[in-house]
Formats: sequence, C-alpha cells, structure tokens
Amino acid sequence: MAQQQERIAVISPHLDDGVFSCGQLLALHPGSTVITVFTGVPKPASMRTEWDKRCGFASAEDAMAQRRQEDRRALTMLRAQPVWMDFIDSQYGDEPVCANDIAVSLRLVLRGLGPVPVLLPMGMFHGDHLLVHRACMKALAALPGYTPLAYEDALYRAKTGLLQQRLMALAQEGITATPDPRQAQGGATLKAEAVLAYASQLQAFGPGGYVDVLRPERLWRLDIPAGSSAT
Repeated sequence: MAQQQERIAVISPHLDDGVFSCGQLLALHPGSTVITVFTGVPKPASMRTEWDKRCGFASAEDAMAQRRQEDRRALTMLRAQPVWMDFIDSQYGDEPVCANDIAVSLRLVLRGLGPVPVLLPMGMFHGDHLLVHRACMKALAALPGYTPLAYEDALYRAKTGLLQQRLMALAQEGITATPDPRQAQGGATLKAEAVLAYASQLQAFGPGGYVDVLRPERLWRLDIPAGSSAT
C-alpha cells in the first residue's frame, strides 16, 4: 500500500467496530485515530441488557467501563488513539439520537485532526451503524479536503446480499460507491491480536461467531454529486 505512514480517522459506531472492520488498515497507519460514537452510560446506569448479560457485565455502567478498557488495549497494540463520544447505544432504549447532533460532534473532532481520509461505516443492518453513516456524510459535507471512504461493516457484511442492497440504496440517494485501491496488504497478525482484546464481545459471539472480522478489509470511495439529497 502506498503512503503507509499516512494517518487515517476511523469512525466506529461501537467499541469494537473500528478494529473489527479496519484493524489491518490501522496497523499500517500508525498514529491514526478511532472515533467511537456510542460510548455513553445510560440512565439508570444499573440497567443490564441481554447483550450485556451475555458479555458478562453486571450493568451498563460496568459494560461501558470495561469496553473502553478493551478498546484502549486494542488501539494501543495498533498504535492508534481513541476518541470516545458520549452518545447512548440504542440497546439501552434512550431517546433517539439525532444524526445532526452526531455530525456536529464529529466535525469538531475531525477539524482537530486536519484533512485525513475518513473511514466510515457503510451502514449495514444495525440501526446505529446506519445512523453513524448518515452523520458522517453530513459532517464531511462541511469539511472539504477530507476523503470519505466507506468500510464494509464486519460481521454484517457476511449476511447474504446485504452489501449489494446497501450499494443500491446509496445509488438511489445519489451517492456513487467505487472500490478503493487502498486495501490492506499486511497487518493481519497485529489485527488478530488486537481483536482478542475485545474479550467480552467475543464471548457473546461464541466460538466461530466472529470469523468474518479476520477476512480481507475493503473500502469504497464515496462521491456525492452537487445537489444530491444524500446529506
């Protein structure tokens, strides 16, 4: 890959998505940043969802604390920096989050990084992923010089036909998605080690339930024609 030392910014809906989907690319771009949107603690903090129970957490507060620790360990391995936003994961049933609010926060962080390639979720299957995709597109519309690259959401991309459906939906919104040549060549071993840092999530997925995260990473360059309704 050319320019392997170039920094990138990866936008991650939850604490693991960025590494699961872009861990190799992060390994090849030391000094990069992973911005995770849904890391806030809901009220009451003592609530416990079925997913948190499967992960071995005692409460939502415990889940967010431990998951941040896991994220920090993984990103330290990849020589990347975490940025954690305080929006609430939809599993906790709080008031719906507005894409515009996320976009405002993302814009502030990205401006501080300077113009970099921004890797955002394609927005497959999970409502939080789609919301973050839309927020990223709104944020980048006001940030010339930042290259928008969509990554294929690990685990969800393995669902039959889902990637094709998402590409069609983007086209209907006026967004052209083109395979990007900056695919990861190397870094697989380091990514595999970083993935293991998310022990709580791997426990919930079960044996073999996360094999897709170790498959090749792919990016799509997003182009939005002037006057498009995409943002």
